[in-house]
Amino acid sequence: MDYYATLGVSKAASAEEIKKAYRRLALKYHPDKTQGDKQAETRFKEISEAYAVLSDPKKREQYDTFGSTGFHQRYSREDIFRDFDLNSILRQFGFGNAGPQSFSSIFGHSTGAAGCMGGGCRPQPVKGEDITYQLSVSLEDVLNGAEKTISLRHDGHERNVSVKIPRGIEAGKRLRLSGKGLPSPTGGPPGDLYLKIQIEPHSEFSRDGDNLLVERRIPFSQTCLGTEIEIPSLEGKRFKVTVPPGVQQESRLRIRGYGLPSGPIGARGDILVKIAVQIPGELTSEQRELVEKLAEVGL
Repeated sequence: MDYYATLGVSKAASAEEIKKAYRRLALKYHPDKTQGDKQAETRFKEISEAYAVLSDPKKREQYDTFGSTGFHQRYSREDIFRDFDLNSILRQFGFGNAGPQSFSSIFGHSTGAAGCMGGGCRPQPVKGEDITYQLSVSLEDVLNGAEKTISLRHDGHERNVSVKIPRGIEAGKRLRLSGKGLPSPTGGPPGDLYLKIQIEPHSEFSRDGDNLLVERRIPFSQTCLGTEIEIPSLEGKRFKVTVPPGVQQESRLRIRGYGLPSGPIGARGDILVKIAVQIPGELTSEQRELVEKLAEVGL
């Protein structure tokens, strides 16, 4: 739900503009006005939730920072309505005190909204905060899968968490470890730990989807005459690759089936060998003479 759209205001709206928008909509959709209209009750619940967030500077900042999805990963319904005294707000708008029990049929006891809106209720247990950790893995880990142990610190305490890295994992993928986040401050369940994967640079290869890309520079003469070069694989095998005569700059030669796996059980991609011409920065007198002769015959 887009809270700004729900109240019909822009993201740059001031606190007063947000309050006026909520007042206008509350006067329209309040249960006293709509007499059991379920759609109106739903609308009243939506605008009240939006106002509970956008009228609170801290919650609004979190909502603007993380967006709707990220915000709701951090805030439960109980968090949203905690310290939000709806009865007091509605009295300011000219409605009588409806009482906590009157709103329970709309908001439901399970949300914590009805009991907490009037103030004075005990905080409901809420889930602990989720945390995100950047985890670097090697191309070898992507090829074979791995098990990593990471150390997390919170309030001076350190704990180790083990995680299995599936074969074929991609950069940017997030692994979720349920219940491994921060503890709840109110006795609820702990949050979750999200591990965002990044791939470590490799001395030989770069990743191109499920393929592995490796560059080899060869002299100009070998691009003309052809040659044979040796290429390693991630698992330590070595391949003789034939470079055909007349190979062009940026050409790619292929070693099939020795790239990275496509997911945990998928087939492997290929090794792609990119050919580049090695041009010397300086020529000896003999090399210059030979290059000049080649130039004379159009090569």
